[in-house]
Formats: sequence, structure tokens, C-alpha cells
Amino acid sequence: MTAPPIDHIRNFTIVAHIDHGKSTLSDRLIQLTGTLAERDMVEQVLDSMDIERERGITIKAQTVRLAYRAKNGKDYILNLIDTPGHVDFAYEVSRSLAACEGSLLVVDASQGVEAQTLANVYHAIDAGHDIVPVLNKVDLPAAEPDKVKAQIEDVIGLDASEAVMISAKTGLGVPDVLEAIVNRLPPPKGDRAEPLKALLVDSWYDAYLGVVVLVRVVDGELRRGQKIRMIGTGASYEVDKVGVFAPKMKDTDVLGPGEIGFLTGSIKEVADTRVGDTITDEKRQTAFALPGFKPAQPVVFCGLFPVDAADFEALRAAMGRLRLNDASFTYEMETSAALGFGFRCGFLGLLHLEIIQERLEREFNLDLIATAPSVVYKISLTNGDVIELHNPADMPDPVKVSDIAEPWIEATILTPDDYLGSVLKLCQDRRGEQLDLSYVGARAMVRYALPLNEVVFDFYDRLKSVSRGYASFDYHITGYRTGDLVKMQILVNAEPVDALAMLVHRARAEGRGRAMCEKLKELIPPHMFQVPIQAAIGGKIVARETVRAFRKDVTAKCYGGDISRKRKLLDKQKEGKKRMRQFGKVEIPQEAFIAALKVDG
Repeated sequence: MTAPPIDHIRNFTIVAHIDHGKSTLSDRLIQLTGTLAERDMVEQVLDSMDIERERGITIKAQTVRLAYRAKNGKDYILNLIDTPGHVDFAYEVSRSLAACEGSLLVVDASQGVEAQTLANVYHAIDAGHDIVPVLNKVDLPAAEPDKVKAQIEDVIGLDASEAVMISAKTGLGVPDVLEAIVNRLPPPKGDRAEPLKALLVDSWYDAYLGVVVLVRVVDGELRRGQKIRMIGTGASYEVDKVGVFAPKMKDTDVLGPGEIGFLTGSIKEVADTRVGDTITDEKRQTAFALPGFKPAQPVVFCGLFPVDAADFEALRAAMGRLRLNDASFTYEMETSAALGFGFRCGFLGLLHLEIIQERLEREFNLDLIATAPSVVYKISLTNGDVIELHNPADMPDPVKVSDIAEPWIEATILTPDDYLGSVLKLCQDRRGEQLDLSYVGARAMVRYALPLNEVVFDFYDRLKSVSRGYASFDYHITGYRTGDLVKMQILVNAEPVDALAMLVHRARAEGRGRAMCEKLKELIPPHMFQVPIQAAIGGKIVARETVRAFRKDVTAKCYGGDISRKRKLLDKQKEGKKRMRQFGKVEIPQEAFIAALKVDG
């Protein structure tokens, strides 16, 4: 298979909000170019995981090479990289965009521009892409293409007069998309004679081949048997095979400048191949690495514990296997007095957390409890040290702490005007600071600065419920700010429950503590003795609830006689209850933990 001339290659990605028809359009392009035989076609070809298909989201970047004969009679190679749309995977998206020269901006003609569309299209503009607007679902009765075109021009500032009108579902207008890719997107640049320089776009683990690395060759050639070096990690490997995805793996002898393909080289772990790294030739190295490389940083942490303690080893093995495929997820062992042995895990965001938890439960048949998600705090100690805190239970003694900084985000929320009041109230309640409020047609676009701590809890669910599902939300981390944060402990029968410890803002501590105590009161079953449930900040109790004791009538066998006989029995019972409370163990059912962690203060 000879390498195509560089001006006949087009590398592009599709930018869209969830459910605007990105995967369906990819399917149609694959079908029209005859890349897959009809019998191999399934819906959402590029979404290989069950979770991706069920939720209608893309989690892993996938690529496909399409061969297309244009109307001008020339043959073109089109490389489509299908990227995740969610903010948690923003870094992977930025690397996928760096591997392409152009984007298709897909907007649902009945829904209009959404928050995520905005975020991703700005990434594409920053990456220097040429952008072709595509209006999907124009066959729907609710479609308003002219209104949406005006919206694209107002909000994003792109000329939408030549937007391609399509219906990916019926196939209407899809050939025009292929012509627009060929005629309106630029070819890649690159020099075959230069030393090899390739961008590592993504990598995943294959049980037979080891790690498969998705690369975009910028300069030089990548061939089988070549010795390569990863500039970021400094590791060297020999290339076993190179090839392209069509969409199944297809071996080739060489990948030239501008081409997107894969390589394998008996690489053992995905962690050795970092997204965004530069690959070069071992003997003839490139002078400069490609810009923009940074190691993945977990943002949200939570504890994962098996419901049945006997499953701990199975959970350890499952995490090891999942880590082979997802190097951005980190874990280390931890123990909890309440939940036993488990792992403290780091994730890129809440969706990432949910997906990893679901994959562990589904693919490895495990029952798991997740503790409340927390973010990474930076704590300055009085001796001048700065430490990072992932788990509120490990908080140092308050006497040694001079201040605590928490991460803040900038959130962009698009909402229909009717729900604007409730959305603003929700952001204010979460200690938000309004930065901007503008109108996009009949919808309001609000920009808020918010503490990430308030968002990881259940902000997204609340936003969807106050706006009846119409508001869309996107965010990026802006940095750390010091705040008046305190550690709140939950005490059950005067014993602290480490799994429920949390760092909260002093102003919200009482409300959150009261809500937690009320919830636990409903969930902890009555014991033979009274069980006090308290929320404490240091030595100060801010909320308390009491679980009533069982009543046992010890005087039932006393009929008649002197009152002192009854008194004696009641005193004896009182002594017993006191002793019981001292030594008795309160059983907190697993459901109580799960429900308590979902509480909203």
C-alpha cells in the first residue's frame, strides 16, 4: 500500500454536543465511502463500549480512514477522529484536535447551540482549524435551520451562510458533507525527508498485541522494524507493525507525513504511552518536541470499597486490568474503619468516575460503594510546607494549618429564559460569583466562577432538575483560591465515621451537617440503646439527631405490690442501657452509607 500524496489527505474531527448526531453522521460517512461492507454495519460503529452505546456518548477517541473519490475525479484519504465531547476528557480532545487540520461543527437544527458545542468549537478554533458548520436533523418538524444559522453566527462568530444541511438518520445531504471536507478543509503539511516526528493521540491495551498507539505523523516516515523513542517518557521501542483503521486494523508498510494510523511495539502498559507525547526516531531524533504535552491530572477523588469484603482481591485485579486501558485513572489502597479495605481513586471528573464505577461493576461483576467525591485541596502549614489533600480523613491538625486553598472553575451554562432565575439561585447557593450574563436568541448564557467542591457533589443533577433538563453545562478549572474551609466529622454514638468526613465551607457546614444527621437518623435502625448522631467541627457539635431505643417493658411481670419493685427493675434496665451504650457497637447498614453520600445540604 503506497502512501498517498499529502495534498490528497484530509484530517478532520467532528465537534458536537451530546446527542446532536455525531455518531450517526460518522456511520453515514463510513457507509457512503464503502469503508465497511453492509453486513458489518451496526449503529454507532465507532462506539465500541456498551456504556457508550447506551448513554449515547463517546468515551474513547476512535479513528477511521475513509477512501473517497470526489466529484473532480481524484481519490482522497479522509481521516476522521471521533472524539469524546465531555469536559472530563478535554485534554484528550485537545490532542485529537492537534492531530487534525479541520472540524465539522455539527449542530442539531431543532436544538441550536449548546454549552458543550461552544467549549469544543473554541478548542478547535484555538487549534487553528478550518470549520465547516453542518446542520443536522433538518428533516424534523421542529427544525429551524435559519434561526440556528443566525445563532452560530452570533454566538460563535462563524460564517454559517454555506452551512451543509443534512439529516444523518435518513442520509439526506451527507454526500455534500464529503465534498465540503475535500474542498473546504486544508490538506496537512509535512516533510518526508525530515527526521520522524509523530504525535501520540491515544493508546489502549489489546490482549494480543500489547498497547496499540494511535499516532499522527507530522514529519518523516514511520515504518515497521524502526527503533522509536518517546520524548516525554524517554522510553525506546522497536515497531512491530504499523497500519491504519478502516475501521478494522489494516497493516501497511509505512506511514508518511499527514497520515493517521497505529503502531504496536510490545509495549506493556498504557501508562508508558502518554497522550500528547512526541514519537521520534531513536537514531535520528527531531530537535523539537510537539507543543502542548502535559501528564493527566486527576481532579476528583473518591474511595471505592467492595460491599462484600471477600471481593477485595477481585477489585484489586479488576482495577489493574482497567488501568491497562485508562492511564488517567489512578488508585491506591486505603482502609476505613466503617467500610474495611478499599481503594482511593483519582478521576478526571464526575463522568469519568461514574464510567469507571459502572465498568468495574459491569465488566467484573463487582458490588461497590463509593464514598463522597472530594477534590484536591492545597493546604499551607504553619511551618511553610504545602501539601495536597485528597482525602478529608487525612486532614492535619487544624493548629498546624495556616490556610486551605480549593480549586475553582469557570462554568458556562446555557438555559432557556424561563429557568434563568432558578439556575442563578442554584449558582448563588453554591457560593458562585457571576461573571457574565448574555442572551443567545431566546436563551441566556451565564458564566459563573464556582468552587469545584460544590460542583462535584450533585450540582449537575440539580441543574438538570431546576431547568427540566434544558440547561447545558460546561466548565474548565481556573486555579486555586483560599477559602474558609473546615473539616466536618459525623459521629455515631460518639465514634467518628471516617467515610463520611468532608471538607465544607464554614457558612454551609451547619446546613450540610443537619441534612446528613437527619438522613442517617432515618437510615440507622433502632438499637437496644439510644444512638446519638452528631455533626462536629473540631470539638464543636453543629447538628444532632437521636435514634430512639427499642422499648422493652421490664415491669410486665410485676403486677401489684410495692412501687419500689418496679423502680428497682427500671433502674436495673437503665444501668444495662448505659453499659450497652458504652460498649455496644452501632451497625450502620451499607444502604445508609450509599444514601447518606447522596444527601444534599
